[in-house]
Amino acid sequence: MGQTWASRLIIFTTLLFLVGPFIIIIFAGLSAGSSLAFPPDGLSLKWYLAVFEVESFRQSFVLSMFLAVGGTLTALVIGVPAAYAICRYNIPGAETIKIIVAAPIIVPGIIVGLALLRYLVVPLEFTVTLALFLAHTALVLPYAVRVVSASLQNLRTDIEEAAVLLGCNRLQAFTKVILPNIRSGILAAFILGFVTSFNQVPVSLFLSGPGVRTLPIDMLAYMEITYDPSVAALSALLAFLSIGIVFIAEKTLGFSRYV
Repeated sequence: MGQTWASRLIIFTTLLFLVGPFIIIIFAGLSAGSSLAFPPDGLSLKWYLAVFEVESFRQSFVLSMFLAVGGTLTALVIGVPAAYAICRYNIPGAETIKIIVAAPIIVPGIIVGLALLRYLVVPLEFTVTLALFLAHTALVLPYAVRVVSASLQNLRTDIEEAAVLLGCNRLQAFTKVILPNIRSGILAAFILGFVTSFNQVPVSLFLSGPGVRTLPIDMLAYMEITYDPSVAALSALLAFLSIGIVFIAEKTLGFSRYV
């Protein structure tokens, strides 16, 4: 009996530690007062509605969506063939290639952002939007390669050989046999890359410029001049968005099998 209560207490404490900040943010955004505080000064939905009236939030949201969707799709276009080559061919130095591909998620984001700013943006004079797009593509590429590789490793190789024996060339076998069988892994990689890119802060902080900021960076800048509960309300909405996407992915794709 003592072990049962101890295990329940541990589970409850862990859940409180994980969910507690989220609950605080939700109720802070429901505050009826004019400043960010917890417990809230009354309850109201006005700050959740006020989020949609801030012009900079709308602009930065569109940019973040463009980077998340466009960068993830570009990463998949590069990552799916790369994962296929790594899994299906005996490439010299394959393990080294895997480490290099994983570098953007191993190296701290501040270092990645500073390196891209110093050696890519400044000397080549890239626009802020282009620099952000390339950076976000590079950041989600490791997820595309790793998740798709997991799908390919679970796929039998003989079905591809059977397609070749039946008259398909390698490209046809890849597009007609391999891709349909790993579509769940590709969708899981897209969702993981989308969430990662949309919530990216360190790299975006270095590469953002005047009038061109992602939503997380715009929220940081907003808090420097205004301390109302709208940022808490927006944070809660973004958290609900991320949780909803992951929940749907888990129910439809078995998301946890790939990450």
